[in-house]
Amino acid sequence: MKTYEGRRNIDGLVVTVDGGLLDEHYGVKQFTDWGFEWTYEGASPQQLALAILYDHLGDKDRAIRLSAPFMKSVVANLDNDWVLTSAEVDAAVAEIERGGT
Repeated sequence: MKTYEGRRNIDGLVVTVDGGLLDEHYGVKQFTDWGFEWTYEGASPQQLALAILYDHLGDKDRAIRLSAPFMKSVVANLDNDWVLTSAEVDAAVAEIERGGT
């Protein structure tokens, strides 16, 4: 099970997966030049959504398709510091795909 973590500190934002930096995955799809963000809806939060989904699912097309609803239902609602597990990502994806979000 993977663990995704985001923190705000004096140097900016840090997002990790299992302790290592999470790649923005601009090669999959680029929504922004500004990196990751969360707590609101927008291009940088959607980049974070895409990165988490692509890392977790390993499926480019599915990650792109789910990135907007995942951003709206999960990423926009994260606290300043947060942790998401693979199980939580799976649950959110299942809810989105059922049409619940």
